[in-house]
Amino acid sequence: MNLLNLLITGGCGFIGTSLIHRLLHSHSNPTIRVLDNLVTGTPCDLSEITRFGTATSVDCHLKRGVTLIQDDIRDQDTTMYYAQGVDCVVHLAANTGVGPSVENPRLDMECNVLGTLNMLEAARLNGVKKFIFASSGAPAGEVEPPIHEELPPHPVSPYGASKLAGEGYCSAYFRTFGIETVCLRFGNVYGPRSKHKSSVVAKFIRQALNGEVCEIFGDGTQTRDFLYIDDLVRALVLAMDKDFGGETFQIATGLERTVGEVAEMIAQALGRRGIKMTIKHTQPRLGDVKRNFADTSKAKRMLGWEPEVELEDGIERTIEYFLSQK
Repeated sequence: MNLLNLLITGGCGFIGTSLIHRLLHSHSNPTIRVLDNLVTGTPCDLSEITRFGTATSVDCHLKRGVTLIQDDIRDQDTTMYYAQGVDCVVHLAANTGVGPSVENPRLDMECNVLGTLNMLEAARLNGVKKFIFASSGAPAGEVEPPIHEELPPHPVSPYGASKLAGEGYCSAYFRTFGIETVCLRFGNVYGPRSKHKSSVVAKFIRQALNGEVCEIFGDGTQTRDFLYIDDLVRALVLAMDKDFGGETFQIATGLERTVGEVAEMIAQALGRRGIKMTIKHTQPRLGDVKRNFADTSKAKRMLGWEPEVELEDGIERTIEYFLSQK
């Protein structure tokens, strides 16, 4: 797959900057457009990994290196304009997480369903060959894990429903229009550059370093599948390189860990550095599933991908990153 001309939505975020960092070090002189509304990630986050230019609505010419476009995937004209000349779209931009989707289901739908449709239409009308969609385990919903790609989906949260809709549109655009769509269902991703994330590992480390109480929703026995960022980035690159479409993959570790267990691991790692972590339990959160971990055998078979970083090692690396930021 030709990786020279890329459009990465949400590219200023945690996963986007990590992916761009990898691509700049593994591919010679790529052209990368970053389309981001800067609600979460910032130009400063992007500047930590590379120099970049900026583009306006009157400048759609491809430029070598990284170009930042501050705009919104909900705008059809914007997505159509900046998909011109692109070989591959990596669609990371989204309204992320269960909590925000429960608070504002309509915004979640507009970002995750309409925004994804806009990107797919832009890809179709501009002749883009490859489309990588960032999904999650949320479309599967409350099922008996391990989650795999053939389970009938029963989403619990609006977020899960919106991601399921995105997967459905990706399937349709492959089968009807021939775009090589690949949906990657991310586990609970953590690691360096996650300073804006509100997910478990980043939130606990950030709260502890700020002297705040770390809140666990419910009794902490809920389980998740925690995936280190470098492992996820490898999966993204492999998905871009493979010459197929219409596929969905679970990208996780296959290991079930309780939130309470992970909190204790973080507390111990911080304690070795003389940092105290205080934990309290609050009410369970609406839309959360009780158990979640994945069967990644399809990713191993078709992508040649397996996770490599152990959770304990990943937590150590993540804490060191947060300490370096302070």
